[in-house]
Amino acid sequence: MGAGVQWMERHQVGLYLAALAAGAAVGLLFPVLAHPVETAINPVLGLLLYVTFLGVPFARLGQAFRDWRFLGTLLVVNFVLVPLVVFGLSRIVAHDQVLLIGVLFVLLTPCVDYVIVFAGMAGGSRERLLAAAPLLMLAQILLLPAYLWLFIGDQFVQAIDLRPFAEAFILLIVLPLAAAGFTQLAAARTRRGRSLEWVGLAAMVPLMVLTLAVVVASQIAGVGQEIARLLLVVPVYVVFAAVMVPVGMIAGAAARLDVPAKRTIVFSGATRNSLVVLPLVLALPAAFDVAPLVVVTQTLVELVVMVVFVRLIPRLLPERSSRITAA
Repeated sequence: MGAGVQWMERHQVGLYLAALAAGAAVGLLFPVLAHPVETAINPVLGLLLYVTFLGVPFARLGQAFRDWRFLGTLLVVNFVLVPLVVFGLSRIVAHDQVLLIGVLFVLLTPCVDYVIVFAGMAGGSRERLLAAAPLLMLAQILLLPAYLWLFIGDQFVQAIDLRPFAEAFILLIVLPLAAAGFTQLAAARTRRGRSLEWVGLAAMVPLMVLTLAVVVASQIAGVGQEIARLLLVVPVYVVFAAVMVPVGMIAGAAARLDVPAKRTIVFSGATRNSLVVLPLVLALPAAFDVAPLVVVTQTLVELVVMVVFVRLIPRLLPERSSRITAA
């Protein structure tokens, strides 16, 4: 089991890309499966987030929240600087309200799942990001309606039925988070914390592969049908990721964070919550049926960007910079 987990950890990027390719092949060859596969998104995503939250050090959350410099920088980047960047970039698609809605939903919400994996691969602080994940999730749920109201207007917000959003929040966030907390508590009482850690490590990559394959298989046929329209959002996503690199670096330097924390800030600012947002966008009225495809397009672009960032960010923020700063 140990060897298998280590192999998956080493080859996870290749496995994720293979999952995208497999999902695309199934979705394009068998478009009739799109709707049945779509019904599996929430259960698979719930399991993925449960396993992700298993890594949250609940017993040490108080200590993590005392790292106010890192958390403050993380919140400022994601909920002050990112919205400013997103507002400017979203003007590119402002003429098309459906594209605009999809772009805003996905770019205004910071990632809480695979960003932890990629940040760790680039030498970032996985434990800090894990501890901050519930706070990031709660903040985006509370602030997203306010941002939509500011960027689009109150008519759109008032027209949305909030019940599917509340249901998605409970099913995808509250229940997995509570289940992970109870699992950790039970493991601590039975002194099986190490076994729990192995379960999380062993399950994370396969569940991420399954989630990506399911999401792409359910949506890729629609992406193909709307490809001309969706090409408009690709530059938005690429430029967003590129802009957030210097933004995150400057914010980390201004806060005088160490190098792993700076790398983590960059990844958190650039990586968005497409997998969790997708069920929310699927709950929008039928007039916004292209919006989920806008979200999936961001996933496809972002995973390619993450492969680049895993090699690029350590070069932009090398370890020796910490010694220079300290001097």
